[in-house]
Amino acid sequence: MARRRKSKKNIPAKILTLLILLAITFVVLCLITPTEEEMKLKSVGTIQGLELPKPIDGEQIVMHTGYTLSYNEEYEQPSWVAYELTREEVAGTFDRVDNFRPDKAIWTGSATLEDYKGSGYDRGHLAPAADFKWSAEAMDDTFYMSNMSPQAGQFNRGIWADLESVVRQMAVENGNIYIATGPVLSDGPYKTIGKNRVAVPNYYYKVILDYNDDDIKAIGFILPNEKGANSVDFYAVTVDEVEEFTGIDFFPALPDDVEELLESNLDKSKWSFRKYSGSANGTLTLENSSYSENSTVKNLKTVFDMLFYTLKKEVFKELGVSALAKEYGLI
Repeated sequence: MARRRKSKKNIPAKILTLLILLAITFVVLCLITPTEEEMKLKSVGTIQGLELPKPIDGEQIVMHTGYTLSYNEEYEQPSWVAYELTREEVAGTFDRVDNFRPDKAIWTGSATLEDYKGSGYDRGHLAPAADFKWSAEAMDDTFYMSNMSPQAGQFNRGIWADLESVVRQMAVENGNIYIATGPVLSDGPYKTIGKNRVAVPNYYYKVILDYNDDDIKAIGFILPNEKGANSVDFYAVTVDEVEEFTGIDFFPALPDDVEELLESNLDKSKWSFRKYSGSANGTLTLENSSYSENSTVKNLKTVFDMLFYTLKKEVFKELGVSALAKEYGLI
């Protein structure tokens, strides 16, 4: 008996079904791969002095081992302290040895120990000693009085210490981060302490930049100088908000378009707010951290994102619907 031939009438229907499936797949991939703005944030390179805010007129910039500060003579403390913190530095093993002392590098003279004596305020580190356990000299340099600011005891040993611990864990999970921190000196007048009339700030801030090529991001914090009533993430804000409150321009070395995107947006889901979980000898606990993800897989994903972004951009351009695709988040 002769075998019946398959009808060719079903072929166009199958091709149409295939085309529909390909179109759906294309749209889905458009939605889950980076947009134009996100691709800008992936196009990173090495920038020197990335942590440094814009210099402030009339203030002296001083470099110590591992960090840089801008000294505000009027208020006898730094307007900002900036440094890079890496995963390896967090794992340092040098023990803390207190050595509070005036900073002879300050031309006009820094605050002194006597200014804080009997004031009821802590000598609050801005560049934390625990971030500089990678070097005995770096650790020692954090005890210059130019790195101190009057902090309420319950603040310094409470929410501020918690934030410092969270920042260390951020460095562990992201590999390295750039930090600028200091007192808010834009909302005076202030109470003062000591012979040198050291101002007691009402608020403190930190801004943090992750500029790794996988997923760069930035976050800011503003905290009142008092016992913290909330968890660290409650105080998170955009970098733009910190700039508006302090009058300081952070991360000016970034390309303008990247700086604008980073500083105006905050996605808390991209950051861990866990405290640093390393042991006393510097052994790191990396469970559930982004660092534990296979780096090869991450690199392949980045390559795919770049290739598909280029493809979809060209497809929508040929169809003449680039503006519409961008409006709906497809490119």
